[in-house]
Amino acid sequence: MSRPPLMVLIRACALLLALLSLAVTLRTGLEGRGAALAFGVLVLVGELTRWTGADVREAAPLGAAGALSYALLGEDAGRPTHHGAFQVVTVVLAASLLGSVPHIARGQTPTLDHLARRMLTVSFAAVCFQPLYGRGAFGTWGGPAYALLLLALLVLTALCDAVLAAALAHCRTRWPFGPLLREKLRGLLGIGSAVCATGAVMALAVAVAGLWALPVFSLPLLLTQLSYRRYAAVRTTYRQTIASLARATEVAGYTPAGHARRVAALSRAVGRDLGLSEPELTVLEYAALMHDIGQLSLVDPVPAGATAGLPPEEQRRIALLGGAVVRQTGVDAAVAVVVERQADCYREQPLSARIVRAVNAYEEKARDAGPGGPLKALEELRLATAGEYAPEVVESLARVLSRDCLTLPATG
Repeated sequence: MSRPPLMVLIRACALLLALLSLAVTLRTGLEGRGAALAFGVLVLVGELTRWTGADVREAAPLGAAGALSYALLGEDAGRPTHHGAFQVVTVVLAASLLGSVPHIARGQTPTLDHLARRMLTVSFAAVCFQPLYGRGAFGTWGGPAYALLLLALLVLTALCDAVLAAALAHCRTRWPFGPLLREKLRGLLGIGSAVCATGAVMALAVAVAGLWALPVFSLPLLLTQLSYRRYAAVRTTYRQTIASLARATEVAGYTPAGHARRVAALSRAVGRDLGLSEPELTVLEYAALMHDIGQLSLVDPVPAGATAGLPPEEQRRIALLGGAVVRQTGVDAAVAVVVERQADCYREQPLSARIVRAVNAYEEKARDAGPGGPLKALEELRLATAGEYAPEVVESLARVLSRDCLTLPATG
């Protein structure tokens, strides 16, 4: 599979930057070796302890904060530093590569994208800060002006990182760039702002107290990073529990094997195409996994679990039964609402319920239509947009199927 041109361009820029920085550093030698070693170790520890959860916006906040702090370092215990932007990139690259070795050995990806994003973001901050500081611009302005300029630089660096992260995710997944960028920008209000603030504070603390300030200011972020790893593990277990519960209809013979999983995967893709946020996508995915659980209350199973062809009253009754079951499991109430309302008139439904309704109907129709089923199912949904399915959801479904070649083959 060929890589998108944008991804190739980003990786090529990062590679050229790394080679140029390494060549310049080897020619000029390391300035301030103690500081370089201290910040390199900090980035290394951050990389070694980073997590790889798919829904995590910053995998190594300690490493990112350490790299940013080194890029913004102008003094060490009152003594001016003379390392430039090229040395910053070299030190961060070397530490990041060493810290990525265990992750590469375990086959965890995408390490290349993570490194490219780190190199380009750090170089942006260093190129903006180091030349100005070397010419004495920050010292001349001083006071509030210095703080405002540093804040502006942090904001620009965070925006640069968000754009890079969204671009790489867009190339990797082919999801729309706009919703991805909005999601990354939302993340700046959480862990992103903590990384920027910690990086700036560490640089200012080292300027006054020396390198001994690094462990003091990095320890809270390291503990936060470890806590988020546990949180990510708990979320993974929670999702696996929901997926297992959703398979109850398949085990009992009410629905075909893999139906809930296929509906959930396609619903999430459609939701992302329509610009849902990450929390909304999580609710949508859980609701899609459990959308048929109301069939467990039926005495006589629906043939092949195909509820899309039932009378509206029967669809609504099964949906309400499903919502009642979901509420008893302790799952988020928002998931139960989506399950309960999937059979309502689409004009009265929340967007997540519209998506589950359309995707479920598509999967059932495509499965039962034989050869050419996906195209026939999509055409049936388009013809029914006047009263049964939301037109914007059906068109989004068509875009996703065209873009990702998802035809959801039936499984017995």
